[in-house]
Amino acid sequence: MDVLYFAWVRERIGLPREQIETAAATVMDLVEELRAREERYALAFSDLSSLRVAVDQELVDFDAALAGVREVAFFPPMTGG
Repeated sequence: MDVLYFAWVRERIGLPREQIETAAATVMDLVEELRAREERYALAFSDLSSLRVAVDQELVDFDAALAGVREVAFFPPMTGG
C-alpha cells in the first residue's frame, strides 16, 4: 500500500510517501509497525491526538480496517482561515 505523509509528519520522517508491505489489520497496527522502524517514525507518531488519517482519501479513525486499502495518508489537523 502507499503511505503518504504531509506537513510536519513528512518533515520528521523525511519522505513524502512510501510503498509498504504490511500485515496490519488496522491503521493503529500500521502506526505501531511504523513506530518500531526507527526513531524518526517514533517521533512522527508520538502524539496521535495531533494527527489525522485518511484511508483511500476518506477521513477515518485509527481503528479503521486496512483490508483492501490502497492508500493511507497521515497529516496534521487542517485549520481554516
